[in-house]
Amino acid sequence: MPAAPRNPAVTSDADLLAQTETAVRTAGAALRDRFGDVVPYGSFDELMRALAANDDAVLDVLRPRLTDLRPDARWVEEELDGGALPDGEWWVVDPAEGNVNHLHGLSDWAVTATLVRDNQPVLTVVHLPLTGETYTALAGAGAHLDGRPLHVSRTPELGLGIVATSQARPDEDEKVVRRIGASITEMLVDALVVRTSVPATLHLVNVAAGRIDAFWQFAGARADLLPGVLLVTEAGGRVSDAEGRPWTPESESFLAAAPGVHAAAVATLSR
Repeated sequence: MPAAPRNPAVTSDADLLAQTETAVRTAGAALRDRFGDVVPYGSFDELMRALAANDDAVLDVLRPRLTDLRPDARWVEEELDGGALPDGEWWVVDPAEGNVNHLHGLSDWAVTATLVRDNQPVLTVVHLPLTGETYTALAGAGAHLDGRPLHVSRTPELGLGIVATSQARPDEDEKVVRRIGASITEMLVDALVVRTSVPATLHLVNVAAGRIDAFWQFAGARADLLPGVLLVTEAGGRVSDAEGRPWTPESESFLAAAPGVHAAAVATLSR
């Protein structure tokens, strides 16, 4: 049975999801207000400071609200961390998913918050402040876009499908980089269209919504994969590693796909 909510104002996980959505949307407004012209930077340190400024603006709004909802839940402090979490409840938050895009005046960025309970995502909210769209999922209760149910695509074969990939971090190990490049080449042979961009979460909401048919990534961080794991599975998709084995936060690869193309995508990525 799920753990009993600790905030007396929260009576169920569904109620918690609704209040989390409100908190994320409110925090998203702070990031939207900072969006506009390209933010110049001349060094890596300047880039890090600009990224941190966006993160801090969102967290100043979001952290106290989520802490009020689940006072005993711990926080994942580092967005790029991976691996399993200790038991209990954790907020896995990316205050500016696609932060570099935001700094460059590009529209592909979001605010996300996922509650993980004993290493299982329970609920997630992905909010796109520029469009106002909000994707939500609750374990066992489906995935939704602004209240409308989502379902992955019914594409029957990989050769008819649009697929996508991303990179987990800018300083990828060279072996991972070369593996990404090789996998893109293989997908260019087998799939209809291959898209490559960051961030991962925005590809995954498109898988959940049936707009693209598969997404894969090598390595990864909890914050950029866990929201999509819940959204895709609740929308009827399949999540595994690139070899088709069950995915965990400790896996070295990731694949989320519509059922009709999952097996073929595994075969392509395993070549």
